[in-house]
Amino acid sequence: MRAVTISEPGGPEVLQWTEVPDPVCGPGEVIVDVVATAVNRADLLQRQGFYAPPKGTSEILGLECSGIVSEIGDGVTGWSRGDEVCALLAGGGYAERVAVPAEQLLPRPAGVELATAAALPEVACTVWSNVFLLAGLERGDTFLVHGGSSGIGTMAIQLAARAGARVATTAGSAAKLAVCRELGAEVAINYRDEDFVERVREATDGRGADVVLDNMGAKYLGRNVDALADGGRLVIIGMQGGAKAELDINALLRKRGSVHATALRSRPVRGPGGKAEIVAAVRHDVWPEVERGVVRPIVDRRLPMSEAAEGHRVVAASEHIGKVLLVSGS
Repeated sequence: MRAVTISEPGGPEVLQWTEVPDPVCGPGEVIVDVVATAVNRADLLQRQGFYAPPKGTSEILGLECSGIVSEIGDGVTGWSRGDEVCALLAGGGYAERVAVPAEQLLPRPAGVELATAAALPEVACTVWSNVFLLAGLERGDTFLVHGGSSGIGTMAIQLAARAGARVATTAGSAAKLAVCRELGAEVAINYRDEDFVERVREATDGRGADVVLDNMGAKYLGRNVDALADGGRLVIIGMQGGAKAELDINALLRKRGSVHATALRSRPVRGPGGKAEIVAAVRHDVWPEVERGVVRPIVDRRLPMSEAAEGHRVVAASEHIGKVLLVSGS
């Protein structure tokens, strides 16, 4: 089969479309013939040599995919050859075939075209596990999500708004903020020339946000704490703004606030908090909303998988709204 490989750590130019061995279907796994995958910022970090895949998983990039089941491993039930699926991966999506633990499969949602379904697993699992299962966002809460026009941001806005929360978000242009409003954000903040702490306080009569979902890390840590309401929960899922910062514990104590830092890729497949548990929750709670069309994948563009380097350039430059897909066989 062919796959995107990394010749050496570096820029997008190190990505190569080459022949590699086919994956082997182990017990409890299925082989998916990949129709599409999506570019995530973690892929850019791995390409640069900063984010190694979990031990024992594929070194090929790609944290999600959609496609057709072509092989069933020992012990797998509930899936058949020919099933149209999408999947959460620890790696391997930038390829024509990938081995997937069966518990990480999701059926293609009714009404969603198969390639487009590749835009769903990573964002749906990330948002549901962090915003709802961990932070416990509820109806009437105020929710702040940074990077509202990203793949995760567009999904977070939709799910939070559907849950009855009041959504505030940040983005870097009028066009991106317009999309965020269309998806359900009530408070749209241009981080280039507005103070999100001030805007959130204004919108909540000084109360602040009950839940903050942050992709920036160090750069926003202090201001995110400032933006929290009493009892607020800050969930950090990225480090685009750096890995080290000073935390004012006194400010956090006064608000009885909490800070959570989580990752999805490194979780075990099974066990409490594992990927199987998260995928099952997404299938139960998110998939019906997708199939009704009230929550939808936002796709900025599709590129041939052989042009993965261009996809990485687009995401690195933040030129996109929603997801950038890489389509196999095109």
